[in-house]
Amino acid sequence: MKVKVKGWHGVAVWRWDVPNEEVCGICRVPFDGCCPTCKTPGDDCSLIWGECTHVFHMHCLLRWLQTEGSRGQCPMDRRKWVTAK
Repeated sequence: MKVKVKGWHGVAVWRWDVPNEEVCGICRVPFDGCCPTCKTPGDDCSLIWGECTHVFHMHCLLRWLQTEGSRGQCPMDRRKWVTAK
């Protein structure tokens, strides 16, 4: 018995490599989705890690840091926000 493949459609799934956290601590939207201001997830709505190991949507964190109440601190542990390298 011979089988001839007439067509093939590949499908892929991607996920951010974020251990132990599934949602943004600011907007509470899963990292596999995008922040409330973006329309599609991916490189345009990337994640940002802090030296404190907390992870957020980049746009959520930038908006948070612009508020007066943030005082340049991580919204989860209130340490000074320093972006991880």
